[in-house]
Amino acid sequence: MSVNEIEVRKNGPLLCKGEIEVYDSAGTLLERSDDVALCRCGLSDLKPFCDGTHKKIAFEASGAIQDEKPEAPEGERPLQITARHNAMLVLKGPMRIFGSEGGETTRNKAALCRCGQSNRKPFCDLSHKVCGFEAE
Repeated sequence: MSVNEIEVRKNGPLLCKGEIEVYDSAGTLLERSDDVALCRCGLSDLKPFCDGTHKKIAFEASGAIQDEKPEAPEGERPLQITARHNAMLVLKGPMRIFGSEGGETTRNKAALCRCGQSNRKPFCDLSHKVCGFEAE
């Protein structure tokens, strides 16, 4: 697969498929897989990974996306996802982001919300700075 895919699930996680590498903020590889579910509600005990907490807390977020900055994906390298300390997910690599309720975009880099508070979900709007989001 030359373009990695990220599905934004309604009221749920980010489902990543392709050649995926997940790193912590120190650059340590946490997981290399072709199928990864990442937390979007901000309350998983396994951050940055989803542990199903969104179901317990009745997390609500659209599965639709809109993007003002689409770009043609380049290369066939893996999608590198870095969970920034107390902040967003930073993605680098060829990707297609699509919503379970509609909309799609292609990118080579993106910042996605993981605190659950962004008004631009799935994209980060820096709400983590205001809401007090914390993640190791």
